[in-house]
Amino acid sequence: MTKTPTDNDLVFETPPVIATEPAAAVATLRIQPGRGLFNLDLKAVWEFRELLYFLVWRDVKVRYKQTAMGAVWAILQPVLTTLMFMAIGSYAKLASNSAPYPIFIYAALLPMNYLSQAIARSGTSLVSDANLVKKVYFPRLIIPFAAVTAPLVDFFVSFWVLVLMMGWYRLPVRWPVLTLPFFLVLAIATAIATGLWLSALNARYRDIGHTVPFLTQFWFFASPVFYSSNMFPEKWRLLYGLNPMVGVIEGFRWALLGNQVPAFAPMALSVIVVTVLLLSGIVFFKRMERILADII
Repeated sequence: MTKTPTDNDLVFETPPVIATEPAAAVATLRIQPGRGLFNLDLKAVWEFRELLYFLVWRDVKVRYKQTAMGAVWAILQPVLTTLMFMAIGSYAKLASNSAPYPIFIYAALLPMNYLSQAIARSGTSLVSDANLVKKVYFPRLIIPFAAVTAPLVDFFVSFWVLVLMMGWYRLPVRWPVLTLPFFLVLAIATAIATGLWLSALNARYRDIGHTVPFLTQFWFFASPVFYSSNMFPEKWRLLYGLNPMVGVIEGFRWALLGNQVPAFAPMALSVIVVTVLLLSGIVFFKRMERILADII
């Protein structure tokens, strides 16, 4: 006898099978630290060049924001420093290698002031931009690069004062002035090398931030800014060349004044020291870059 189903009976039906297409593959971006000792990843730095420009422009604006005289401070600082050292030099009777003493000092202050500003900014740059480092990805090299690039604005502004001073003293422009870009690049390389070391160290050990002002002050007086390196005995000049700013300053004076060709041995030693500092700074910074977001 066949039972007829009623409304109280439960009837289970198999749902129809609907054919679906496989889900589209989702692209995954995996960010990994670069391999190799000297892997700068300059391609990524170039891709983020707009960020580099923005950071440089931000530093320049912050420096002169709400100032009454603006960029005049870039001129006033080296001029007043030159006047002060002129008074000291005339009293101490310091030699200027037959060059006008104001230009002798000012030509050395230009690269030295640039280095001091670049070190002061780059040494604490990672800590100052800690929020930016933690939130988004970008090549971390951009931060110290921007800190080293921004002071070049002050350098080129104050350079015009030197041009006017040379015109006032009627100093001729000789062919060594063509070598000036080389010595400027050497000063920039010195600033980058020092900035890479200090910024990475300051991210882990905040004591470095307290030593940066002392380092810049010590480096200033250890360099031949208001005196000539000829005051040192010949046997000590090669050792004095371990200071890379000796080669930079003597090169600036020769390129602008043309009165004394820098000695080859100290100059070559300065280039070697800068190269070693730069390469080792790159290696150390790239190793620290992997953990910056965790320790900063």
